[in-house]
Amino acid sequence: MDSEQQTTPRPESHNERHLLPTSISLWIPLLHLLFVILLFCFLAPFEWARIQSENQNLPLLTRFFLHVNVDTTPYLILLLLSPICWFLKPCLNNHFFSQTLRPRLSQQWVIDKQKSQKCDYPAIFLCLIVAFSSFLMSFWTSAHIVNQELNLALGDLPPAYHDEFSYLFQAKTFLAGRTWFPSHPDVPEIFDQVHVLNEGKMASRYFPGTGLWLAPFVAWGHPYWGYWLAGAITACFIFWSGRELGGNGVGFLAGFVIALSPGMAIFSNLLLAHHPTLIGLSIFLWAFLRMQRTRSFWDAFLAGLGLTFAMLCRPMTAAGFALPFGIWLVLMLIRSCFRNKDNTTQSEADKLKSPRSAWVLIVGLAIPIGSGLTSLFFYNQSITGSGWKMPYQVYTDIYTPRHVYGFNNVIRGEQKLGPKVLHNYDIWAQNLTPELAIQNVQNRFVASLQWTLGLVPLGLAGLVFLITECRHWSRWWLVFASIVSLHIVHIPYWYDGIMHWHYVFETGPLWALVFARVTQTLFRIWHRLERPLMSWLWSLMIIAALLANLTAFSPMWTISKLEIVVNNVAFSKLKHFQLNSLFQQYSEIKKPAIVLIQHNANDRHIDYIINDPSLDQEILRGRYLPEKYSPENLQSLFPDRQLYQYDAGNRALYQWNGKRWEKFSL
Repeated sequence: MDSEQQTTPRPESHNERHLLPTSISLWIPLLHLLFVILLFCFLAPFEWARIQSENQNLPLLTRFFLHVNVDTTPYLILLLLSPICWFLKPCLNNHFFSQTLRPRLSQQWVIDKQKSQKCDYPAIFLCLIVAFSSFLMSFWTSAHIVNQELNLALGDLPPAYHDEFSYLFQAKTFLAGRTWFPSHPDVPEIFDQVHVLNEGKMASRYFPGTGLWLAPFVAWGHPYWGYWLAGAITACFIFWSGRELGGNGVGFLAGFVIALSPGMAIFSNLLLAHHPTLIGLSIFLWAFLRMQRTRSFWDAFLAGLGLTFAMLCRPMTAAGFALPFGIWLVLMLIRSCFRNKDNTTQSEADKLKSPRSAWVLIVGLAIPIGSGLTSLFFYNQSITGSGWKMPYQVYTDIYTPRHVYGFNNVIRGEQKLGPKVLHNYDIWAQNLTPELAIQNVQNRFVASLQWTLGLVPLGLAGLVFLITECRHWSRWWLVFASIVSLHIVHIPYWYDGIMHWHYVFETGPLWALVFARVTQTLFRIWHRLERPLMSWLWSLMIIAALLANLTAFSPMWTISKLEIVVNNVAFSKLKHFQLNSLFQQYSEIKKPAIVLIQHNANDRHIDYIINDPSLDQEILRGRYLPEKYSPENLQSLFPDRQLYQYDAGNRALYQWNGKRWEKFSL
């Protein structure tokens, strides 16, 4: 067999001998026992501390089931059941499952369909279930009531984060057929918006991919629907990626975990770059895995398209995600070069059977990536005047120099402070040291497990994956390496992220794939060892994780993990909603108007300067800068607008009557 043929992915069934023992050997029970002991040692201290913190007058069992920790308590209960499930071996043979369902979920079923080139209708059906579940989950999350008095749901509220308003600004700019709008000619500073460049040209600092995805849904009037659709598309392609790697069963479990992930659900209701990025990355992952099998130029081209779109949304994330796959491709190219040296010894028939040249695949990937980089060059040039200067970096240099990428960011940023630095927001940055970087990695790792499925299920899956996959090479290592790579490329950033993980948010689908693979491996082992209850116990663990994530289960826990984060996000959304309602419904405000906002210095994460790119809406919002612009001067610049001032810290509204500020009673 030639060297390049050795790199060709082999069907999973060829590797089963590495995973399944031919007889019950001693190491398998010992490994199970070791995992039970290690997991007990990890969970028991948390549970004991929790029990001790409760009312000591209550019975021990009552304290155990009171105010449980959803990250530990359900799994300790299941752990205590594991010895029983190991030693009991009831006969649970179901004819429908064993003869009809299991074959259709297997890797061999997929291999047979690929060879026969027949349509896999069960796969299409499972994909539709996954996509619909994701869309329904996003809708259900948006329907969570966050204000009982006004009966407001999460989906009734405006965005929460500065970044979201910047992406909306970008989408509206694109809908106008432009990449930027001119700054106000006389007083541009009062219209400085967080994450919007305002140096003669007003444009979002962010890369254009998110705005492009968002634009049609903004025009439609339903921007969040675009993110619900993005979540469904992501879950769909994660299903197809899992199917490519391990069969319909693996694909369905991975897609279903992502569809019901609380982190995915909340981010599908935030207008950030992550969901559009995941569309590109999930397409890239599926097409690349398919390309490894088919060696098709068009699969490579499709993978390049997906990666290009992800790059136009979040380039650092796209690079980190794709790095292991790029290394694989380079190694294949090197092996292909060595193979070509021996071509003279091959027969013509052997040459025809050889896999397609690695250069063809590289070209297929490079064409869309090169086109994307070229378009990004001209996009940068239209805004900053240079194709090599990104709006993102220009914004950081001018407004938030302490937020720069890399170690000692605060020290380096303070050497470049300029007159337009957003001081209150800029000083939020912490100086990145090795110690802080280690803490950030730990926070991101833990949060990525918690918000994807659960700390214990995914942590356990990661350990089992390393043990079971270390004995042979498979494409699964590319998935695992991509998780590691995404963490590594974000080490040099001082902030650990929204919910402690948004910089490595895109590891969620990869963890779902790893979990599905481990589930497949364990089910095979337990089936071979005739331990059916262990498979049922593992399934109960999945159900327990989903229940903890999505439901309240009184009296054990009274609020789900999803609802906790919904309430956290709703805090900022409600503040924006209240101000919007005040400006739109307060009868004393005469329109058109310009409202100068004096922000609360103690709340750096909420900035109310939000305008359309054209600066022509009924109520313009501006910064209150009395040291630069007097009310008389501003009134003369905006003679057709009534002038108001809003003090966000004291929730006070004032009107300029020509001589002084007159306070309204709200």
